[in-house]
Order: sequence, then structure tokens, then C-alpha cells
Amino acid sequence: MADIDDLLAAWAERAPAEDDAWRSARPGPSLAAVASRLSSVPRPFLDARISLPALAGDILGEPLRCLSVTQNARVQLGASVALWLIASEDVVEPFTPTLVGGDRAMAVDALALRLAPIVDPLDWISDDERREEAARTFLLWAGFLPAGESIDTARSLLDARDSLRRNAALAEAYAEHRHRSEIARRLSEARAREAAARYTSE
Repeated sequence: MADIDDLLAAWAERAPAEDDAWRSARPGPSLAAVASRLSSVPRPFLDARISLPALAGDILGEPLRCLSVTQNARVQLGASVALWLIASEDVVEPFTPTLVGGDRAMAVDALALRLAPIVDPLDWISDDERREEAARTFLLWAGFLPAGESIDTARSLLDARDSLRRNAALAEAYAEHRHRSEIARRLSEARAREAAARYTSE
């Protein structure tokens, strides 16, 4: 529980408010297309010996929050699977619309830090419902709605499959992390405004 709690805390610090993510999401690839790619992750992406920093550097070329906890096997595997979704646009074919322009690093961190601690990433490959949850989670945090779905529909369908919400103890702990992160964010913004006001008055 402690390890999961730490990972959810790391995600809470990294992620914007979920309401903001939903409001800014735009039409994206079809859920079926993303889920299909999840069901066909190549074996090298599932190899525990893979260097996640090297893989992320090759595919994304930008920092991931989850790289700080790569010693966690589920985080490593979740990030690798998410990186496959991005790499598959070059290896298989681009999604329509492409993931380029979305927040791909945030989507990788979402699968690695928010979902992988709760649901084994191997279940994303083998279980239809968990695969849909992973695909919906990835799309949301990349900044997309599944093709043909409104915000309300997409949100209700993800909520119905959200493994974190189903676990009352973890959901409560995560809500506390989100609350603390939001307070810290507001304090930081207030300090920045005060510093700017002092600078302009001088």
C-alpha cells in the first residue's frame, strides 16, 4: 500500500486537475485503434531488462516523471507499454488524428504512475475491460477524447472502468494527495504574484 501511495502521490504532483484535462481534450483517435495497439505490444517492450530512460529518450526525447521510480516493475512496464503506443505511429501507422501535438509524456506518466500501480499492465494486454481502461486513460492525459465521443460520454465511460475509483481506500488517499498538491500549487502561484508585485513596485 505504501509503495502504491507514493506512486499516486507522484502522479498527483505531476498531473493537472482532471476537470481541466477533460475541458481541454479534443477529438482524437478511435478507442478501438488504441486498444488494438495495446493488445499487440511487441515482446521487447515487455522485457524487464529494457532501459526505460533510453527507451523514453529514443521515442519521446523529453522527460518523464515516472523515470524517478523505474525500480518499480509495474511502473517500468506501464511506461514501456505506453511508449509502444507512441512508437507504433512510426512502426505500424499513425493514428487518425496522430498523437503528435498531444501531451504524450503526460499520457505515459498517467499509465505508469496512475494506472499501473492499481492494474497490472499485462492485464491491459489480456483483459478487454482493463485494456479499454488503459486506452481511455492514455487518450485523456494525451489530451484527446475517443473519436465520436462527447466529453460527458467519454468521462462517464472512463469513470465506470476506473480501477482507482473502485478501491475506496486508494481513492481516498489519492484525493488527499490531489488536495495537498492543489494547495501547494496555489501557494506557489500566490508567492509568484507577490514577488512580481514587489518587483514592479521597486
